[in-house]
Amino acid sequence: MNESTHQPPRKFDREFKRAALDRWLTSGKTAQEMAAELGIHDWNLRDWRKDLDPSTGPAPVVARPQSTAELEAEVRRLRQENQSLRNQRDILKKSLGILSEPLTNGSRT
Repeated sequence: MNESTHQPPRKFDREFKRAALDRWLTSGKTAQEMAAELGIHDWNLRDWRKDLDPSTGPAPVVARPQSTAELEAEVRRLRQENQSLRNQRDILKKSLGILSEPLTNGSRT
């Protein structure tokens, strides 16, 4: 490898990783598609997912609840998950708003 073309690894802060991960998980896109949009490698997203949310392994097979108590517990769980996803979406919206604001450096061109 030519020493003059070697670039040091890019560093990403936890906030960027979380926003990128949330954006990917809510977009319905593949890791490759989202990574291309963000200008990163798809393995970054997969590694960040493991690091930031270790519970996101393969989707577990869920048995159909049988009793009313099981149904109520499932509804509570789904409501909590829904609220968590709403919170993630709101954070993503805010971070994207911040990132899309024009930079002001004191000079006008």
